[in-house]
Amino acid sequence: MNPAQRLIRSQRDLLLNWTRDHPAPLLRWLRDDEVLSSAHYLSLLEKSPSNAVAQALETVCATEENSQKFLQVLREVQDYYCRDLQVWVERHCKDDVVSKPAPAPVKVEAKEQKPSRSRKAANIQVPISAHKSTLLKRTGQLKCYSEGEGVALNSASHIEIRYTDLFVTEDDDLVDSSQHEYFDLASRRARIYVHQACQRIRPCNLLSSQGTSGRTPKRVKVKGIAGIGKSVAVQRLLYEWAIGKNMREFTCLFDLRFRELNLIEEPLSLLELLGERFRYLKAALPDLFASPSSLLFILDGLDEFKFPLDWNSPDKNIDIGSKVPVSEMMVALIKGSLLPEASVILTTRPSTKAPKRFFQRCCVVLGFEENQVKEYTTKFYKDSTIAEKVYDYILNNDNLFVLSFIPLYCYIICTAMAEFFSSENHDVGDSKSLELNPPRTVSEVYFCYLFTAIKHHALRGSTERRTPRSQVLSLAKQQLTNLGKLAYENLLQKKIIFSSSDLEDYGVTPADLQGTFLCHILQPLKEETVEMFSFFHLTVQEHLAALYCAINLFSQEDIIQALDFWCFGQHPTSSAAPLRNQDLTMDKLESLQMFTRFLMGMLRARLAGQLDGLVLSPMEKEEAIPARLGLWFQDQFKGRKLENPTALNLLHCLMEFHNKETTSLVAPEIKTLYLFKMKLSVVDCAAMHYVLQFSSHKLQELNLGYSNIGNRGLTRLGPILHRCESLYMCGNNLGPEGVLKLWNALEHNTTVEELYLDITGITEQGTENIVNCLGKNNSLKTLTIVGNEIGEVGRRRLRELEQRRPGLRIIANFVDDLGLLQAYLDWVEEIQADRDQMDSVKNADALQSVLKGLQVAGEQVEKGENAEKAKELQTKIVNLLKSQTDVNGGR
Repeated sequence: MNPAQRLIRSQRDLLLNWTRDHPAPLLRWLRDDEVLSSAHYLSLLEKSPSNAVAQALETVCATEENSQKFLQVLREVQDYYCRDLQVWVERHCKDDVVSKPAPAPVKVEAKEQKPSRSRKAANIQVPISAHKSTLLKRTGQLKCYSEGEGVALNSASHIEIRYTDLFVTEDDDLVDSSQHEYFDLASRRARIYVHQACQRIRPCNLLSSQGTSGRTPKRVKVKGIAGIGKSVAVQRLLYEWAIGKNMREFTCLFDLRFRELNLIEEPLSLLELLGERFRYLKAALPDLFASPSSLLFILDGLDEFKFPLDWNSPDKNIDIGSKVPVSEMMVALIKGSLLPEASVILTTRPSTKAPKRFFQRCCVVLGFEENQVKEYTTKFYKDSTIAEKVYDYILNNDNLFVLSFIPLYCYIICTAMAEFFSSENHDVGDSKSLELNPPRTVSEVYFCYLFTAIKHHALRGSTERRTPRSQVLSLAKQQLTNLGKLAYENLLQKKIIFSSSDLEDYGVTPADLQGTFLCHILQPLKEETVEMFSFFHLTVQEHLAALYCAINLFSQEDIIQALDFWCFGQHPTSSAAPLRNQDLTMDKLESLQMFTRFLMGMLRARLAGQLDGLVLSPMEKEEAIPARLGLWFQDQFKGRKLENPTALNLLHCLMEFHNKETTSLVAPEIKTLYLFKMKLSVVDCAAMHYVLQFSSHKLQELNLGYSNIGNRGLTRLGPILHRCESLYMCGNNLGPEGVLKLWNALEHNTTVEELYLDITGITEQGTENIVNCLGKNNSLKTLTIVGNEIGEVGRRRLRELEQRRPGLRIIANFVDDLGLLQAYLDWVEEIQADRDQMDSVKNADALQSVLKGLQVAGEQVEKGENAEKAKELQTKIVNLLKSQTDVNGGR
C-alpha cells in the first residue's frame, strides 16, 4: 500500500471524527478535484453526515492518486474544522508528503493585493472560518415538498441537489410595468426572443468585469418580481463563497436582509450593526475594514424596507463609526458615500425605486428558461414517471406553462400536481375531488396547493387519502377563516409583516403555527429579541384573503359591491363581513389586482361546490349569479373609460371565473382594447383570447403597440387578431417567423382594415410571402411598415404589392405621412422629459431604427411640410442619442 493510502487508512477514525459534523466543504472540494463523481457526491449529500464522510473516505482510499488529492484538499479546507485537525494537517500534509499544484491566479484590482494565507492575522482567520461555517449551515438547505405518507410536507433538501440555475441578464430598461407584478410574469422575458442573443449572467459573476472597458463593477442592482428567485440566488451565492469556491477575492461577505433591518428604530453605526448581526466577527471588524475593497455587502429585499429612502439628499460625511438612522446608512452604502471601495449587491422588486445612476451594473432575474422548468420538475419528484407527466401537463397548458417560469409558482404548481398525478389517487371516489379535476387556472392551482397543505400537513393524523374534500375543509374551517381574515384586512393596508400580537388578535397564535399547516404558510422570522411573521409569499396572502371573502359573501349585491370596492374604490354599504367598516385609498387599488382574480376563481369554486365544508349556507339566488356578474362586467367596458391595467385585469378576472354564460354577455361589448406599452405576457394574451373568443362582433381597435408579445403571444392571440378592424402591432419584435405567420393569417381575412407594424423587426426574409398573401386580401386599406430593415428586395416586393392592390396604402417611409412624423416627434419629446425612458436600451434601439428609416427616405423628399418635420425629428433623435451616450460615458 502506498504512503498516502496507508496514512489515511491508519487515521480513518480520527479523520471521520473531526469532519463528520460538518462534511460539506470536504465533500465539495473532493468532487471538484474529481475524487468523487457528481452523481456520487449528490447521493452522499442525502445521507447522514457520518455516513457521507465514511463512504467518501472509502473512495479516497481506493487509489494512491485519490489519497494524494485528499491530502491536498485537507490543506484547503482545514480552517473549517477543529484545531486538532489543523495540527494533523501541518504534521502530515507537508510538501514532501504531498505535492500541491500552484493555485489558480485570482484576478484582483491593482494597488490592492489579496492577503495571502500566511499574512492573514489570526484574529481574522478564526472569525472568518466561524463566519463561513455559520453561513454553510444557514444556506445549505432549501425547503421543499416531500412526497408520500409519513413524510412531513415542510422538509428540506440540500441546496446542491435542489437548486436550479436562474436566467439572469443585463437589465436593459428602467421603465417598469405598471401592472401588478405578481402576475406580470417578469415582463422583461417577453423581450428575449429565440433570434436575439442575450447574455446570461451567473450570480457568482455579478461583480466580474464587463464589456470592453474591463471595469469591475462595485455596485450591482439585481431586480425581479417577487418569487422570481432573487433571495435563493443570494443564498446560493453565499453558499458558494462560504465553501470557498466562488468570489474568493473577497475576504468577507456581509448579508443583510431589509426585513430584519426594519426592526432597528434607533440610530446606530455600521460597526454596531455588523457587530450585533455577526457577533463572532465583532473583534475582527476593525481589521476587516482596514481593507474595504475586500468586503462585499449583500443587501437583500429593498422592497421590504419600511423606512423611507431619500436618494436625492446631499452626501453626508459619515464613516463606519457614525451613528445614523438605518435608512440613511443604507442609502449611503448603496450610493457609495459610505465605504466607496467596498462592493455592494442589492436585490429588489421592480416597483421599488433605486436609481440606476448609483450602480455600475443593473441586472434582472427572469426566472427559469424552458429547460430549467423541466430540470426543476425532475428534481422535485422522486418518481420520474410522475415528473414526466407533470411536465407534459405544464407544457400543454399556457397558463401554467408561463407561470412555471417563476420559481415560486413552479414550486406551487408542482406541489398541487403531486396530489393530482399520484398513482394512489386513481381510485378516489369523490366526484368533486381536486385529484380528478386537474387545475387549469391560477386560482385552481393555488387552491389545489392549499388543499394539499391542509390534507397532508395541517390535518396529518386526522385525515386519510380517501377522506372527502368537504370533510377535510370542514376540519380546517376555523383555522382558514382566522388566517384568511388576517390576510384580507392587512392586504387592504399593504401590511405583510406581523407580530405575535397581530396574530393573536385574529385568533392565530404562534403555537398554531408550529404544529399545523400554518407553519408552512406563515414563515417565522426569528430575531434576537423580536419574533415576526409573514406569509411565505404575497400571493399566498392574496389567495387566502380571496378565499375568506368568497365564503363570507352571501348575495349578488354583496358580490357587486365588493367588486366596485376592490376594483374602483367605491365604498360599500353592505354589512357582509369583508365589506363592513373597511377603508381603501385609491393608491392601493392596483395592489388588489391579483386578489380580485383569485376572488373570481374562488367564487367559481364556491358555485361548483368545491368549497363545501367552509361555507354554512348557499348564496342567495345562486343560479342567477353568473348572469348578474356578466352584466356588471358589461357595464364596466361600456360605461367606463378604463385604464390599461384595469381593462386587462378585468379580462383576467373573467378567465379565472371561467363561466361561458358570464363571458358571452361581456365579450360583444368590448369594442376597443388599448394596451399600448403594457408589456404583455403570454398569459395576458391567453386572457384576451379567452374572453374575445366569445364575441362574433368585430373589434374596432386592438392596440398592442410596444407590448412585447413575441411569437408565442402572437400565436396565442392568432384566432382573434383577424376580427380587428385596426390592429396596432408596432414595437413588438415579431421577427421573420412571427410576421410570416401574420401574412398567412391575413391572406383570406376580411376584417382587418388598418395594420401598424412599425419597428417590429421585419427583415427582407420577413417579406417573402407578403405579395402573395396580401395581394388576395380585399379588406386591408392601410399598412404601416416603417422602421424595419427590409432591404431593397423587401421594398421591391412592397412596390409589387401596391401594383397588385391599388386600394392598399403602404406607408414604408417615415416621410410618407405627416401624422406619423408628428406622433414620433411627440414620442421623442416624451422620452426627453423622462429620465427613466432616456436610459432605456430598448428605446435607444427603437430611436436608432427611426433614424435609419429617416436617413433612407429623407433623400426622396427635400421640400414641403413632411420634409421639415422629418428633418426636425432627425435632429432631435441625433441630439437625444448623443446626450444619452454622454450620460452613460460619464457614469
